[in-house]
Amino acid sequence: MDQSTFLLKSLEEMPQAWRGAVVAIGNFDGMHEGHQAVLAAAEAEAQHLSVPTIILTFEPHPRSFFAPQTPLFRLTPAVLKASVAAAHGISGMLVARFDAAFAETEAEDFVRSVLVERLAARHVVTGYDFHFGHRRKGTPEFLKRQGVLNSFGVTVVEKHGDEAGAISSSRIREALGEGRVEEARELLGWDWSLVGRVVEGDRRGRDLGFPTANMVLDPACALAHGIYAVRYTRPDGSVHDGVASFGRRPTFDDGAPRLETFIFDFDGDLYGEMGLVSLIGWIRGEEKFGSVDALVERMNVDAEEARKILAARPLHDLDRKIAAAWPEAERQAEEAGLA
Repeated sequence: MDQSTFLLKSLEEMPQAWRGAVVAIGNFDGMHEGHQAVLAAAEAEAQHLSVPTIILTFEPHPRSFFAPQTPLFRLTPAVLKASVAAAHGISGMLVARFDAAFAETEAEDFVRSVLVERLAARHVVTGYDFHFGHRRKGTPEFLKRQGVLNSFGVTVVEKHGDEAGAISSSRIREALGEGRVEEARELLGWDWSLVGRVVEGDRRGRDLGFPTANMVLDPACALAHGIYAVRYTRPDGSVHDGVASFGRRPTFDDGAPRLETFIFDFDGDLYGEMGLVSLIGWIRGEEKFGSVDALVERMNVDAEEARKILAARPLHDLDRKIAAAWPEAERQAEEAGLA
């Protein structure tokens, strides 16, 4: 599937051409190696049946709906899920809005109204731990029985893991919370990325010789505060090397966390643009310096270290495809009110 044909739609706006598709269902927060095993199984079945492959996912994340008082560090909001799906050649992604009415839907009603009547699914693929419907009564075994009763096939993908156990979004959150971006990449299969709009800062970086693209992230983002080697993708699809700081700027104001990215060898106006920042390597934790001169000296060292990390890590094929898919996924997410 050509990435340019990928579509991101709400469940209510589903294209008629997707009726009879193979449907991969899940929350897919992280789109990690385990989730990609689900996508691969769905793609294999779709090729056998000569039908499209689509993802059905949920926004907001059900955990955020049921426990709004407990912040959830989202790994892949809709636009990133769509970007990774497009990079894998999936035809499109449907988003079901998870609200009070949806939460009350019985598992049998979900199968009948969504999978059978709306989607006319030929085959459904889920992970081993996926549950759905009111009180999570829709187990993988339940789904298999419903497939027999309603004439659609079902594949349940077994646990995908390594020597430390099952690959999970929780493990990835823990790794990122401690700055272990290389470990997160091993679990994800791609460089974890953040999406944000470039906002006006205090222009302090420009005065220091390091003009930055500043983004205010979701307050629930639990990424470790520190300095990272990064790649920055603009809406035109161009990818640039850089170094980024995520934190509170303790040398100056110790304010609200902000992502500040210095793009190497770039001179342009990014204000108001959306950007994709991919974390490639960890350099150090956030520090408070005794003087501005000491900070600038260390920033120069950080920039050189970032250049070395990036030179040793050329873009992998999947990361290249995600960067290429992101601008269109972002446009469609905004259009659908999901960005």
